[in-house]
Amino acid sequence: MDTTAVRMYGKNDLRLETFALPAMGEDEIMARIVSDSICMSSYKAAKQGADHKRVPNDVAEQPVMIGHEFCGEIVAVGSKWASKYRAGDKFTIQPALNYKGSLDAPGYSFQWIGGSATHILIPNEVMEMDCLLPYDQEAYYFGSLSEPMSCIVGAFRASYHVPQGSYEHQMGIRPNGTMAILAGAGPMGLGAIDLALHGDVRPRLLVVTDIDDARLERAEELFPVTEGAAQGIELKYVNTAKCGDAVAALKKKAGGEGFDDVFVMAPVAPVIEQAGAILGKDGCMNFFAGPTDPQFSAKVNFYDVHYAFHHIVGTSGGNTQDMKISLEMMKKGRINPSVMVTHVGGLNAVIDTTLNLPQIPGGKKLIYTHVDLPLTAIEDFAEKGKEDDFWAGLAQITAANNGIWNSEAEAYLLEKAPAAGK
Repeated sequence: MDTTAVRMYGKNDLRLETFALPAMGEDEIMARIVSDSICMSSYKAAKQGADHKRVPNDVAEQPVMIGHEFCGEIVAVGSKWASKYRAGDKFTIQPALNYKGSLDAPGYSFQWIGGSATHILIPNEVMEMDCLLPYDQEAYYFGSLSEPMSCIVGAFRASYHVPQGSYEHQMGIRPNGTMAILAGAGPMGLGAIDLALHGDVRPRLLVVTDIDDARLERAEELFPVTEGAAQGIELKYVNTAKCGDAVAALKKKAGGEGFDDVFVMAPVAPVIEQAGAILGKDGCMNFFAGPTDPQFSAKVNFYDVHYAFHHIVGTSGGNTQDMKISLEMMKKGRINPSVMVTHVGGLNAVIDTTLNLPQIPGGKKLIYTHVDLPLTAIEDFAEKGKEDDFWAGLAQITAANNGIWNSEAEAYLLEKAPAAGK
């Protein structure tokens, strides 16, 4: 079977190519990708090439498919897996396979599997690690967003606290505690707000910071203070650029005692140091946003590590259980990661979007791999719709849903968008 895919050959070397996939083995599965959302991790991999921990050293000779937040439909199943999977079933994948201790992952490490493709060949290790997950919702894009949501679920589960005088690590955010999400009005921050408000374990106080009023206003529009109150949570939005002494202002909001859990959503040294300064006793800081620079560092107050029992963790991705939790919460309507999406495009938009991701404003960039569309912000649909009925239709659908991507918009796009290669 032929596929069209974006492959990485080295640093800043991404190519959109059509080529034949190998014949499917008895322990493999052939699949069709429908949607893939672009992660900052793909940008980092594209910039680092073979220097990236998950990218093979021989990538120049054996290029890999990129993209790891994907959802699609099974086309054919090898005999080994025929009793568990069927052609026609929808699926999503947890890319953090952890296979025999390896960091290899779809979207970074494999020649024949990645989200920026029309068709893929799923290798045996994905199924062996139970990372090929059934997906039964109507819209494919929810399956794509289950991966970034699993990262947030994993971060919340990885935080921990240790009661004084014991060595018992109590895993997860502190129930009915105080939480801050710093640089929290971006796409992953919005997902974290959603989970904090609607998860099984919730704080009593949630403070979300950013340095951009427009982002904070959009976050508050999506998750108003009244929604926090309805969940028993005091929700506050703070522009720390306007605070003067931001540390003092934030600690004051936590009653002067500091925060139990602080999530750092941007790899910026001053933000990390601010997070450490606002931690309370037995507080846990999660450095969520991974840096590109292997030498990246920030100051840590080891006096507080020693005497105030501060904890620092870093999480990179989630695991299969985290993704199952995400899928179940989405299915029940408890969380809605649609708020992350600000742009949509076709497979033709992947290379430019990936290589320039930090410079493109907004949240998640959602790609539909069988259509040919420029990357376009949802907020620009109406303007483009003045000259193109296709965009006018999308504008009408999203406007009726508070400017948020949705299942109806996906169905419309898949039906009416220009097919890739046509």
